Amino acid sequence: MKNFFTILGGMGTMATESFVHLLNERTPDVTSDQDYFNYLMLNHATMPDRTAFILDQSKTDPGPVLQADVKQIAPLKPDFFVLACNTAHYFYDDMQKLTDIPILHMPRLAVKAILQTQSGMNKKIRVGLLATKGTIATEIYSREIEKFNELEVVLPSVDLQAEIMHLIYHDVKENNFIDKSLYEKILAEMTCTYHCDVMLLGCTELSLVQESVKNTTYPIIDAQDVLVNETIRQAIQTQRSK
Repeated sequence: MKNFFTILGGMGTMATESFVHLLNERTPDVTSDQDYFNYLMLNHATMPDRTAFILDQSKTDPGPVLQADVKQIAPLKPDFFVLACNTAHYFYDDMQKLTDIPILHMPRLAVKAILQTQSGMNKKIRVGLLATKGTIATEIYSREIEKFNELEVVLPSVDLQAEIMHLIYHDVKENNFIDKSLYEKILAEMTCTYHCDVMLLGCTELSLVQESVKNTTYPIIDAQDVLVNETIRQAIQTQRSK
């Protein structure tokens, strides 16, 4: 297959399924099977847990596994890679060093989207970061946010973070359950108690919840949603220009 991109997924599988669903649903100008994009979807479900390793490095390191995936796929010459897991961006630099093929960087794209949608405010924009403990510990989002003077990152309290982890791991990952009331409670607390101007969903399981709940009450930038749109833009540039 020529003129294709590769999705590095399976972290977790239901979140990757959500990504692919949105990708296909948003593909423009589709009137036949041949109008969809060419892509290779790697659902590496046995990938070691990223958060578990980041918080306790005696656990299995997913870094070499992610690098092996890049090395395995790169000889097929995809136009670009899509890393469909927020926490996996902790290993991004080591993965990108292995190839000249670009890997889309979800945190950078999401922060850019915040700047575009929240511009014009005459104060610092308070960005509430909703993610796993592992993603927060890596500071992959905090560092991107703090590059811009007009942004400041707001992190949940220990108790609220525990509720976020429950939603991600217990509800979505373990039981494939969408707890709408818990999700909306978290958004309400970040908005009303923490005075966030926008919430950044930095976990693909939270993206899955957002897709299901279709929240429009609270201001959200969904990193996976942004990544889907950028994937489509890049695919149009690379595949439909050839």
